[in-house]
Formats: sequence, C-alpha cells, structure tokens
Amino acid sequence: MSGRPLSITSDNSEGVVRTPLSADAGRDLPGQLSASFLAPDTLTPRESIGPQFQSSINISGNLLSNTSNTSKSELDGYPQKLPLKTPRKRRTLFLILLGISIVIVAVLVVILPVYFAVIKPKQQRDSQASLIPLPTSTTTSASGNGSDTNVPQLLPTTGGDGSTVTKDDGSTFTYKNKFGGFWVSDPNDPFNNNARPNSWTPPLNQSWTWGKDRVYGVNLGGLFVLEPFIVPALFQKYPDAVDEWTLSTLMSADTANGGINQLEDHYNTFISEEDIAEIAGAGLNWIRLPVPFWAIETWPGEPFLAKTSWKYIERLLGWCRKYGLRVKLDLHTIPGSQNGYNHSGKLGKPNFLNGVMGIANAQRALEYIRVFTEFISQKQYKDVVPVFGIVNEALLSTIGRSQLTSFYLQAHTMIRGITGVGEGNGPYISIHDGFAGLSSWEGFLSGSDRIILDTHPYFAFDGSPATDPIDTGTGDNAGGVWPTNACNRWAAGFNNSRSNFGVTIAGEFSNGINDCGLFLRGTAGIGITYGGNCADWQDSSNWSDGTKAGLLKFAMASMDALGDWFFWTWKIGNSTSGIVESPLWSYQLGLHNGWMPTDPRTALGTCASLGVSGPDFDGNFVPWQTGGVGAGTIAPSSTSSFPWPPPTISNVGVPGNQLPTYTPTGTVVTLAPPTLTASATTSVDAGNGWFDSQDAGGAPTPIAGCTYPPDPWNAIDAAVPPVCS
Repeated sequence: MSGRPLSITSDNSEGVVRTPLSADAGRDLPGQLSASFLAPDTLTPRESIGPQFQSSINISGNLLSNTSNTSKSELDGYPQKLPLKTPRKRRTLFLILLGISIVIVAVLVVILPVYFAVIKPKQQRDSQASLIPLPTSTTTSASGNGSDTNVPQLLPTTGGDGSTVTKDDGSTFTYKNKFGGFWVSDPNDPFNNNARPNSWTPPLNQSWTWGKDRVYGVNLGGLFVLEPFIVPALFQKYPDAVDEWTLSTLMSADTANGGINQLEDHYNTFISEEDIAEIAGAGLNWIRLPVPFWAIETWPGEPFLAKTSWKYIERLLGWCRKYGLRVKLDLHTIPGSQNGYNHSGKLGKPNFLNGVMGIANAQRALEYIRVFTEFISQKQYKDVVPVFGIVNEALLSTIGRSQLTSFYLQAHTMIRGITGVGEGNGPYISIHDGFAGLSSWEGFLSGSDRIILDTHPYFAFDGSPATDPIDTGTGDNAGGVWPTNACNRWAAGFNNSRSNFGVTIAGEFSNGINDCGLFLRGTAGIGITYGGNCADWQDSSNWSDGTKAGLLKFAMASMDALGDWFFWTWKIGNSTSGIVESPLWSYQLGLHNGWMPTDPRTALGTCASLGVSGPDFDGNFVPWQTGGVGAGTIAPSSTSSFPWPPPTISNVGVPGNQLPTYTPTGTVVTLAPPTLTASATTSVDAGNGWFDSQDAGGAPTPIAGCTYPPDPWNAIDAAVPPVCS
C-alpha cells in the first residue's frame, strides 16, 4: 500500500456523478426479503427474486386436510344414507367412537403445544432468514476423535443458519447466516458447487451475470502476500524488515525461532474457516485472493518461502466452495517487481518491463500466469475462480502504456489459447488500470474476450491533509462531506467505464479517509500527509458514536458509488500492543463494532439520498465484453500495433531485441491437485492441475552460456550483456 499513487477513476471532481448499477436489477432489498423463489414454477434463483413475486409460498402444507371443498363427484359410489343400527350395535359403536375421541384429544394435547411453541415459530424464522431451500441434507461417515474409531460418526453435508459445522480437525462451530445462505461439504463429492452465500447471489453451479449480479467482496490481504500494516507483529519482531524479501531473509537466519517456516504458521492460522463462514454470513459474495508467484517456484537468489503456500491456497479455495463464495485470484507479485512497492515482494524499483531485465522478468511472469490459468480452468475450479487478475498494480507511468498493452495482449492470447474463447471457457481476465484512470482505457483491445478493468480508488493516498471532520453526529448528516465526496469522485467514472470499456470493478477500496495506520506508509512511516494526529485513528476503542456513524455512511456511499467492489481488507492483525492499529482498513473489525454495514445491500441508493446523480448504467454490456458474439476478434490493427516482445523497454538505451531473454525449454512446474478424503468406494476426479493437454511448451530458463546481470530484481542500471541466443 505504501507509496501508491492516486488511482484516478474519474475526470470529474464536482457535479458530474452518480448512481452506479440500478438498484432494482433483479435483487432483493432489505425490505423485500421474501421466499418467492420457493414457488414451484420458479425460473432461476436469480430471476425469481424480483419484485414480480410479492409473497412467500407456504411449503409446509396444512396440518389437517381440508375437505370443505370436496366435490360431489368425489363422493359418488358411497351410499347416501347409512343403514339403521340396532340399539346394541349403536352402543358398541358409541363406545368405540368415544375411545377414539379420547385418544385423539390426548394426542392433540401433546402435539398442539409443541407445534405452536416450537415448530411454527421455527417455520416463521426460517421463512424470514432462510430465503432459499437447503439442498437435501445427507450425512457422511467420518471417524471421530473418540476412543472407538470403528464407529463412524455421521456428519451433515449441508446446513444453513444455526447449523453446526465440523472442521477437518474435528472441532465445530455454529454457522450464522441470516440471509438464506447455506454451506455444502461432502467428502464423497468434494467439488460440489451447490452452496450459495445468500439469497441474492446465484449458487456456484449457476451463471454469474455481470451488470445484473453485484459484487460485494473483500480482499484477504496479508495472507499469502505479506504487508507490514496488515501483519505488523511479524515486522515488529524483525525491525529491519521492510517487505517480504527482507522479512524472509531475516526469518531464515533466525533458526532458533523457527526460521522461515514461521511463514507457514502464518499461512495456516491468519485466516480460518470461521473467517470464510463469517464473510458469507455478512452478506458478502466474493473474495479477492492475492497470491505470490513463489507458490509455484522461486529462482536462485530469491529468499521467499517456495512451494509452501499452495496447499493453503487450495484449502482456502475449498472453503470458498463450501460457503458459496466466488474468488478473484490475483497475482500480486511479479519477478523483478511490477511497481517497487512492498507488496510486490521487494521494495525498490520495478524491473518488470523496465530496465535491462524487463523482458526476461516478463517472460517469467507469463509462465506463472500460464500455470495458474491451467489450474483454475479445470472443471473442478472454473466456477469457484471465475476471474483471474494477472498483474496487480503495474506502474504504467514507469513501464509505459504501449509496453504494458503488449504484455496484456500477449497474456490474453496465451490464456485464450489455453481456455478457448467465449463465455464459460476459462476465467475473465482482470487488468489493473496502472493508476492512469479509467477513462484512459476506453476502447482498449476491442473484440477481446472477457477482460475486466480493475481500479483501486483511495482517498488515503491522494496527498491531501484530510482534516474535514467525519464526526458530525449520528443523524442524516453523519460523515460530513466525506460520503458526498465519495459519490462525486467515483460514481460517474465507474458507470462511464462500464459503458465505454466493459466490466469495471473496484478491486480495492477502504475506509481510509486519511493515511494513518501503523506501517500503512511502510515500516519507516515516511510521507504521511494527514494534517492531524494519527494517534486518533490507530485505536478504534476511543472512537465516538459519531465517528463510527460517519465511517459507516462513508463506507455505504463508497459501495454505492463503486457498484462492484472488494474492500481492502477483511482482517488486520494485532500489533504487539494487542490491538488493530490500522482499524480503517479492517472490514471485520468495522462489522463487529458498527462502522461497516451488516447488510451491504443497504448501501444501494446512498448517493441518490445525498443528492448525487449522474450517468446510470443499464446493466447491459456489449456481447463480446462478456464472452458473447464477437469475443476473441481483436482487430488486426491492434495486434500489429503491440507486438511481443515490445520493440523498446523503458530506461534502456538499446532496442528490445538486444536485451537478455530466456529460452522456453525449461521444465514446467505445475500446481498439484488437493489430497482428497473421499471414501475408498467413491471415484473422484481431482484433476491433474493442467487443463489443456495440448499446451506442452517448455518454461523459460536461462540460455546456457549466456551472461545475465547478477540480480534481475535490481538491473535497471546494469550493463547490457552481449546479445545471446
């Protein structure tokens, strides 16, 4: 996060603004929570939640059959009059009927109180909270932790609000979801995609419709790509660490305290299954997951913990599947660094598409994009990971637009060569705007196949003193100017981009109205621009109700203005002081303490309520933008204008064809499928990590006998070696 330039999302600062995606695009609003999709003639779960269904269907049926409407024809064949009985027979009949009546009364005395005290209230709660029917609940055997392991324990494979979840280690917790979401986990069917996080989000096994379905997401920052302000205690333990490169180096030397394997402990514990369940229960439906290239491999000289995080990434993808959350996988680190920020792996200068090793580092980046694409395009994962962010925050101002466009075009060609073209064939490709602003990407690669434009709008890094008060009471004026500023700054730009570029999202945003927070500006804390006392913003236990109300209003305005968003980030770890010292950046902390909405849908209409209006987006994209007609037909003029590799590279005095490159003859490293726990009698295809068997090319590797700069992460000013091929 440190040192990030301002991400420009709109060329308008005042006056031109407005409401993002229409609030009535087939979605439930808090006041319209009905179980209409339980109707037997339902369309899809998405289509059937609209306002055309006004009441719930009572699926429980009557306890007693209603015979008042029985037709005469149904009685045909029965005698109209019963034959007369003798007095003795009548007395016997009377005694029999009396006995039956006594039994009925006794049964009713027992059943009716149970029904009205237990069953009916539960049905009423279910109709309000569980807006969709759970899948048929089955059980699967699993050996428990007791002494008799020969007796199987039957565990449920699905559940909704209030259900008990049994984790892999045998411990349990209660699932809380008031929005009709349910989890699904069957060891005998581990790739089951029936789960959904809430009633307004399609299950994983049904299509997501961009422009109609809304992204309510959070990032899992700091989990697999460490940042000082997200996991401050680790960096406080090693004061000389400024990024993951130096942290890894210092940890490796500290064998007495576990060495670099301390990072594996972090992977295993920082985010738990309960976190993922809580995200689903909070009304959210997407996770953006930053991952490092060293989950695949490292090269000599790179100190990162190699090939270790992958099994935890896989585990997390399994949890997301279990709770119905879609994932935007995001390659956050690039060999050589794509921006020089601490979250790129190494703080310094970008050596990706920049400097002597710019092309060679880009070749490695393409290989890692290839490996991730092959894995997530498999049938087992394509519905869980529908979007792949291929480079996080490439610094366009240093790299150059034509060079970055050449890389994006080459990545698009490679990915679609693996997945095929058109809706359903592999993930959407997400590219970052490079901090150049959304409008600068209008018309980018027209005819491409499913490219998403991602931007990261922040107030915190705009260089302002940010001293306008946000504690202006708890009423309608909560937040002062900040909520209106969010609507004015972002809404129009996002809707214009949806119309002029295509699918546009905010991959990151936060409640950071200022740049306060422990290590937010890096471990040195250099460059803080806030005009007040940052101590006021580093301990939320001191915040007033007015401050919390203002932040809540600001968050809701931001959500409404952005339309499809991922908050950065879900969790901030405690510092050595035992508290979160960057509370403006923790969704979870705000959710627990009142400055994040408990239902993200309540944000819809916030900008309009503040008097901000402007261009709307009607929810309809041009077909090729979402994999329809025309997808994959980029004009030859575009492809010829951006050859690969680029003919020139920034900060080098020689043509690109004279720079060092690698040869594609190396051994490809693939990502292993998970180890399954299905019963021996069940045959489950877990995949082999490689979707396209025809993709048989080698991986980049140094050319034997060629000379390369000693450090490809620090080669901008290195001498250009002799051309070698």
